[in-house]
Amino acid sequence: MIGKQTKLNRREWLSGAAAVVATAALDRAQAQPARRLFDSHCHIIDHRFPIVANQGYTPPNFTLTDYLAQTKPLGVIAGAVVSGSFQANDQTYLMDLLPKLGTGWVGVTQIPNDYPDAEIVKLNGIGVRAVRFNVFRGRIDSVDDIVALATRVHSVAGWHSEIYADAAALKPHVEKLSKLPQLCIDHLGMTEDGIPTLLELVAAGCKVKATGFGRVKMDVPKALEAIAKKSPNALVFGTDIPSTRAQRPFEPSDIDLVEKVLGAELAKKAFWDNPLALYRVKTTVAG
Repeated sequence: MIGKQTKLNRREWLSGAAAVVATAALDRAQAQPARRLFDSHCHIIDHRFPIVANQGYTPPNFTLTDYLAQTKPLGVIAGAVVSGSFQANDQTYLMDLLPKLGTGWVGVTQIPNDYPDAEIVKLNGIGVRAVRFNVFRGRIDSVDDIVALATRVHSVAGWHSEIYADAAALKPHVEKLSKLPQLCIDHLGMTEDGIPTLLELVAAGCKVKATGFGRVKMDVPKALEAIAKKSPNALVFGTDIPSTRAQRPFEPSDIDLVEKVLGAELAKKAFWDNPLALYRVKTTVAG
């Protein structure tokens, strides 16, 4: 009888100890919430919609389902879908995609210089929040044309402008670009030679995408440190998934690198606070 009671007490003690351990683990998880990411730069490539070969390159299909399967485990719960060079000025894929994504998701599109104001308003209504100038992949705009369209879309719909370029090539145009209502530079400005120009633009209020670490030619940690030092509000993180034409595709360790270099507080700004402010996502997004 005594032996049976001892066994019961032991079982009860073990059960109680397990509960204590489980409660402690839950407390730790609540004290350290899962990382939330706003993916400020991703591409969805759906061949049901127009795809145009760029410099001889046609990307493979990469659907919304593919994207979500890859990014949900990372903590991505909001983001910006960016039009690539191979999507030219097509808007139909964004019209189909953004309503499916819903709250917390926006679009970055490409439009011709003479795109009507009324159409800009329509795109704004489905969640487009920026216009992109893909100088790096061969869209040749004069800086005056970029400034004119960037100024107009901001006036019409509050959009900011994003430029994909080697920042070194922007050096002669810093004064004009610095006067834009809001500018963002893709992929850390691409090259080491572009860092001084990038930092000049950051000092004037430019945002910088901490994206495409496998496609840039620079010391990424040093670049992240320099940009964050110039302005803690400048960096916006993105995966660049599916990393079309990148020498090295995105890896989850890229997220860890940002956190290691910047520290928890500044990393949170790059992962969440800064992109929400840039893309004017005001609604609280639940994880």
